[in-house]
Amino acid sequence: MNNRLNYNPDVLSCLANLSNDEVFTPPGLANQMLDMLPQELFQSPDTKFLDPCTKSGVFLREIAKRLIEGLAAQIPDLQERIDHIMHHQLYGIAITRLTSMMSRRSLYCSKDASGRYSISKFEDEDGNIRYDDIKHTWVQGKCRYCGASQEVYDRDGDLESHAYEFIHTDNPNTIYNNMTFDVIIGNPPYQMEDGGGRDSSAISLYHLFILQAKKLNPRYLTMIIPARWYSGGKGLDDFRDEMLNDDRIRIIHDFPETKDCFPGLNIRGGVCYFLWERDNRGDCKVINHIKDTTISSNRPLLEKDCTVFIRYNQAISILRKIQAQKEQTFGEIVSSRKPFGLASNFDRFQTKKTPMFNIKLYRFGDCGYVNIEQIEKLQNIVKNYKVLVSKASPGGDEYPHSIVSAPIISEPNSVCTETYLVIKTVPSREQAENLITYIKTRFFRFMMSLVKNTQNISRGSYMFVPLQDFSKPWTDEELYKKYGLTDEEIQFIESMIRPME
Repeated sequence: MNNRLNYNPDVLSCLANLSNDEVFTPPGLANQMLDMLPQELFQSPDTKFLDPCTKSGVFLREIAKRLIEGLAAQIPDLQERIDHIMHHQLYGIAITRLTSMMSRRSLYCSKDASGRYSISKFEDEDGNIRYDDIKHTWVQGKCRYCGASQEVYDRDGDLESHAYEFIHTDNPNTIYNNMTFDVIIGNPPYQMEDGGGRDSSAISLYHLFILQAKKLNPRYLTMIIPARWYSGGKGLDDFRDEMLNDDRIRIIHDFPETKDCFPGLNIRGGVCYFLWERDNRGDCKVINHIKDTTISSNRPLLEKDCTVFIRYNQAISILRKIQAQKEQTFGEIVSSRKPFGLASNFDRFQTKKTPMFNIKLYRFGDCGYVNIEQIEKLQNIVKNYKVLVSKASPGGDEYPHSIVSAPIISEPNSVCTETYLVIKTVPSREQAENLITYIKTRFFRFMMSLVKNTQNISRGSYMFVPLQDFSKPWTDEELYKKYGLTDEEIQFIESMIRPME
């Protein structure tokens, strides 16, 4: 009973996330990010910090704690020290009016920075944590800054528009009157829905905050963001290329399981936080956090002959052995999205085979029959044996992974909707069955995992999977031997990928 009475939790560690744009940062995680910075920054009365997407105010509060301790010798009077820190070192831009009040409450102990309860008095209630009700700039139905849909977000004043001040300007320097910041830190909004289905049609936002922060030319930049940028994707290809070719990114902490950073939250592909240093170039220290194991390696973000980031340090040697064989990969032969031009919600099919509707249709959950004239693409492979795999991966991010759903043999005179990708056409059912033995190996699915870090599987997910001879079936043991994998490499693969029945 006494332990329960004495328990005094940090309120910021108890906040529930409101949505994917309001993912609150636990205090412990905020401090892990601050630990990456040179600690002498907290001993200088001139260091200026900016959180351009503050929500709970946790970063500013934890920075204040470090500054209060670090400046004790230089500014002995506590109130004078607090006033200096609050007025001249800590700045924030809130993402909503509510989070501006939360942030001021966390930092100033009062949502009104000019009020009687504020630990440091300002002339106005905002203090150094501002919020401006910015409007989207509509051009042909989209916001020119963030890409929001005018149909969805052109709302009245009672609804949140998600127009964030920091990224809705061409010149972020004007927000704080050309102030120079030493450190920009934060946990930006991750995405906004564009009016389609959840996640698959969401617009990514976090990269816009990073690109905008770089315009301010801080000495240090650190943010925690989804890891899906590693392989690019919707709206992220240019951002991925810029990040992977930026040798000022000196540290990346990688978390394939989101819950290791944000308990109770699942963002497919995990999250990462990084440290960018303006005046320090070189290889990046990549730190993998897998369950209770931490593995660190100094390496370039972009491996030779790669266009994506290989997140696992232990995978680098395996990939190099496969690439040394210079074999053709499945990335060159797997179909693109919607292989036959039939959408997932295609409904102009018959449930029974007829003389006119005699092409079997594989669709989500069941089958039907279509007419050959309805097939818009790849009519030349309709009469072939094909192997299909769902473009949505099963399960969550927990280890070990499945990566892909059970493959399907699509017999001659059959097609599929965009629910599936065509992995390969083959001349016989025997070769289709042999191909499936390969797909079911841990090796095949591990090579996919080096690229795939979202639920959706695309042609690009197969870019590292080498093509084999399908006149025979395949086992993991044969593949491990073919590529000369060590016991340690094999153990890593099998720790990451579960067997497929």
